[in-house]
Amino acid sequence: MAPSSRNEIHFGPFEVTEQVFHRTANCYALVNIKPILPGHVLVIPFRPVQRLTDLNTSEVTSIFTTVQKVQKMLAKVHFKSISQEEGSIEDGSFNIAIQDGKESGQTVPHMHCHIIPRTRVEEGEKGEGDGIYDRLQGEEGNVGGGLWDLWERPEQKGKFPVIEDEDRIPRSKEDMNREAEFYREQMALLD
Repeated sequence: MAPSSRNEIHFGPFEVTEQVFHRTANCYALVNIKPILPGHVLVIPFRPVQRLTDLNTSEVTSIFTTVQKVQKMLAKVHFKSISQEEGSIEDGSFNIAIQDGKESGQTVPHMHCHIIPRTRVEEGEKGEGDGIYDRLQGEEGNVGGGLWDLWERPEQKGKFPVIEDEDRIPRSKEDMNREAEFYREQMALLD
């Protein structure tokens, strides 16, 4: 929903105006009600579409340009060390995630992009690595959960299967080439 005449901003059915910290003509950036890590925020189109494929070209451009801008801001804030006044992109990393549809874990039917700052792990410490995806799919990543708690909460659907890295067998170059050729053909059908 575009801002109403009262300039209210909605994320799905929820009014979130006061939690918005950046706006463009097509989207806004919102602090997360249940951040997985410090700095975990969302970028959301004003138009309440559920899927990434429902966005028009200007909305896609606006969202991903906003993601880049927000990343730069978050890096300055969250990637600084004791000896630095502000951090930079090179001082950490980010997870950028979109749960596209309810089977992917999306609990608010309004397309949104998660930006999650990842700070460097000190030598000798064990980092979270891909464990962040378990958290994103679990209750911690259930953005709608905190908002829906005021009403009837929908069941979170979808979960990545747990596959140990040693069980992931590399494919042959030939198999990958065949798949790439098939996808090229399929992409050509979309033009």
